Amino acid sequence: MQAFYADHFVLPLPAGHRFPMEKYRMLRDRIAAELPQVRLAEALPASRGELALAHAPAYIDGVFHGTLPAAAQREIGFPWTPMMAERARRSVGATIQAARAAFAEGVAANLAGGTHHASADAGGGYCVFNDLAVTARLMQAEWLRLHPRQPLRVAVVDLDVHQGNGTAAIFRGDASVWTLSMHGEKNYPFRKVPSCLDIDLPDGCADMPYLEALDRALEAMWQAHGDTPPGLVLYQAGADPFEGDRLGRLKISAAGLAERDRRVFAACRERGIPVVLTMGGGYGHVIAETVEVQMGTFRAALQAWETWRPV
Repeated sequence: MQAFYADHFVLPLPAGHRFPMEKYRMLRDRIAAELPQVRLAEALPASRGELALAHAPAYIDGVFHGTLPAAAQREIGFPWTPMMAERARRSVGATIQAARAAFAEGVAANLAGGTHHASADAGGGYCVFNDLAVTARLMQAEWLRLHPRQPLRVAVVDLDVHQGNGTAAIFRGDASVWTLSMHGEKNYPFRKVPSCLDIDLPDGCADMPYLEALDRALEAMWQAHGDTPPGLVLYQAGADPFEGDRLGRLKISAAGLAERDRRVFAACRERGIPVVLTMGGGYGHVIAETVEVQMGTFRAALQAWETWRPV
């Protein structure tokens, strides 16, 4: 299974910054040591033209050149440096490369990504560019060149604990991309942007009601597509619903999240739908526990890849 990374482009965060940048390298090290079936490769940067499929040119220029207003930079949550801009481009590039690999092999992954708070002309919540939106639009364009009479429908399955407001805003009114977000009702962002389907979870939600809500959400997604299921699923597998997460406010066990991942991959595999995995958030009190949850996600992805067959 192919997976793409950019963790060696490290942001020079100030002392005490709460974003756990080290989790990306920790995850890659664990995968390299324990999952030899995963083929790791450095991500290429997304081009300006690719980013412009989902983002305003003025915003792209602001990120590239460090000219965003101070308030816009604070909303992103990272100080601007050339490395910040390069890492943001490569985070998008990793999801693009994973999507191309998924079409060929069924499942592929970005070891980061899932930057779902970025909208067309602004970032937010540690998200600079929206890799999900750029990838969806680019894959639709590439698909259309080969299948001019068969447009590609994309589904975003966002199970990060925070609502995918940026993704929802970018695809608002676009019937070719179906957005599902299952998240903490009282968590960030506090002003939600409606997705095609939003599942609001109460604080303290535990495994059983969480998995039941997931089953209902997936069934609603398949029903909404009728006889024309999506041709690609972008799966945002945030680790932050985990009970040990500092920002999550839910009570999902590591076993519950592993079952979540198994159900998503199994549902897509049964329908022969390629899946792109992005890792989303994860802010554990103990970062090693976040990485262990992510390893469970990769094990589920690898099992799906090993058994995937196109329908």
